[in-house]
This record gives sequence, C-alpha cells and structure tokens, in this order.
Amino acid sequence: APGYGGPCPPQGDHPHRYLFTVFAVGAETLPVGADTSAAVVGFNLHFATLAKASIMGLFKR
Repeated sequence: APGYGGPCPPQGDHPHRYLFTVFAVGAETLPVGADTSAAVVGFNLHFATLAKASIMGLFKR
C-alpha cells in the first residue's frame, strides 16, 4: 500500500500486533479506483475472494 512503512511501534512500547492478510481473487481487476472508499473496496473484495490467508506477528523495539 502506498505510504506503508512497515511495523514501527514506538521505542520501549509494549509489543504491537500486526495482521497481514493475502487474498486470492477470481477477477483480473476489481472495479475500484484511487478515490474508492475502504467500504466499497471491501464489498467488492468480499464477492471476488476465492481464498484468503492471514498471519499475525508481534513486534517491539
């Protein structure tokens, strides 16, 4: 995602949880643009999803 810099919790803070989800979709593209709201992206993704997998990690500095 544009602007995502990776996990970077504040120095000395408790471990933060990071959840990453990968989607397999049954379409070449989804009908969304740069200004499409997250709700509309989620709606379209929900109906195009064939499978998904998630992994959660803990990270602290």
